[in-house]
Amino acid sequence: MGGNEKLIRKILSGQSDSSISFSDLVGLLESLGFDHRQRGSHHIFTKSGIIERINLQADGPKAKGYQVRQVRKILTENKLIENE
Repeated sequence: MGGNEKLIRKILSGQSDSSISFSDLVGLLESLGFDHRQRGSHHIFTKSGIIERINLQADGPKAKGYQVRQVRKILTENKLIENE
């Protein structure tokens, strides 16, 4: 996951949720094994063994801050990334 380490640190820090690139966040979720489908502007991510669905919409080139917080919560609760 080498290229994603910086992004993961940025997401875990919680200090720059509204400055995360939408395409970087989509790439991270795909690299973690999430299935990605799109319906209009909604990007929906699912993964076997995880009950929650992640529903993202871009805010220009950036991800929406509240959606980054939701992603952080789902990834840490399901131990897909480690919160140091």
